[in-house]
Amino acid sequence: MDVDWDDLKTVLALVRAGSLAAAGAALGVNYTTVARRVQRAEAAVGVPLFERLAGGYQATETGLLVAEHASEMEARENALLRRLQGRDQTLSGPLVITAPQLLIGPMIAPVLDRFSTLHPDVSVKIRATNDLLNLNRREADLAIRISRNPGDTLMGLRLCAQHGASFASPELAARIAADPQGRIDWIVYEFSPQVPKKALELYPNSRVRMVFDDMVAMLGAARAGLGVVRMPLFLGRTTPGLVQVPMLPPQPYIDIWVVAHPDVWRSAKVTAFRDLLVPQFRKMRHLFVSGTGSEETEQVHRETNA
Repeated sequence: MDVDWDDLKTVLALVRAGSLAAAGAALGVNYTTVARRVQRAEAAVGVPLFERLAGGYQATETGLLVAEHASEMEARENALLRRLQGRDQTLSGPLVITAPQLLIGPMIAPVLDRFSTLHPDVSVKIRATNDLLNLNRREADLAIRISRNPGDTLMGLRLCAQHGASFASPELAARIAADPQGRIDWIVYEFSPQVPKKALELYPNSRVRMVFDDMVAMLGAARAGLGVVRMPLFLGRTTPGLVQVPMLPPQPYIDIWVVAHPDVWRSAKVTAFRDLLVPQFRKMRHLFVSGTGSEETEQVHRETNA
């Protein structure tokens, strides 16, 4: 029996994803390639690895066994590649960075600009997502995360604390100021679909007008005057067409971290990017919090297990 490693990885990806298209997206190939590799793996082992169902591919007992061993092989391969990457002290080659989309424009783009100017031989790829990509599986080299749990097996620095507050369009803010006893419409996020408790205590005439599942869409709706939105201070302060309103006093929000796998934390490219990123957040800390103190200065310099 001779099974190609690419075919084993494809079996593993299909077990994880459940569909040809999703497995292909994870592997960076099309779904026909996934189907061909699975058929080749099944021919090599001599038994079916998946049941073809209307809702997708369901692994057989043998398929799960193959995927389990493929996962162990993948982990060993990733461990080796991470160790090699950590020993790399050259400022050339690929660097994959992941960060939330809304942080990139106002905060991270200037760092990217300076980094690419200083290190033109580094090929930077940005994965803009709120998903916590798996750094163990090398889905990214360095991650900037807004999270209460940025990854307890990772190395990291807290870039800054955050506060959240309420924002609205200037026109809506003026109407509220003129008639604070009138109805106040809110635009809320689906994972917290109520008017913030503190805001309701201060302004009992508040009500939810719309529920959204995307912050970019909420920003657009707020700028159009559809309602008040709770958001991180930096986002409201850097978004044209929004002003802070007193419906919700500034309150602690989720911290921002930069993290990487311990194996790659001190590699040259990761270190060089981090050395530009940390001062940028220190310089712009006033955008994130309603006041500054010694805690953020101390924390941002302290390396810790994130």
